[in-house]
Amino acid sequence: MPTSQARVPTSEASRYLTQLCRHWSHKFPVEADSDHGVVPFGEDRVCTFEASADALLMKVATPDQSALTRLENVVSDHLLRFAFRENLGEIRWSRAA
Repeated sequence: MPTSQARVPTSEASRYLTQLCRHWSHKFPVEADSDHGVVPFGEDRVCTFEASADALLMKVATPDQSALTRLENVVSDHLLRFAFRENLGEIRWSRAA
């Protein structure tokens, strides 16, 4: 299963993790606390979040590369929308080999 991850420097990682998980909890059975979150976007698509004091780590996994690109974009777009007060810059995803 293709995977990728992005590390976004921010002192508000826990807040963004909470907002993202709460947003998607209306559609998906999300598991989250202030430091860790899992959003199962479907049987074969998942995003995990890890918050630290200085960054939000996001990992996505999907069945194929095109679905991976779509999920990266969905997660990035939502994060940037929630973080409109802070300039997070470009979110860069690293794909696993």
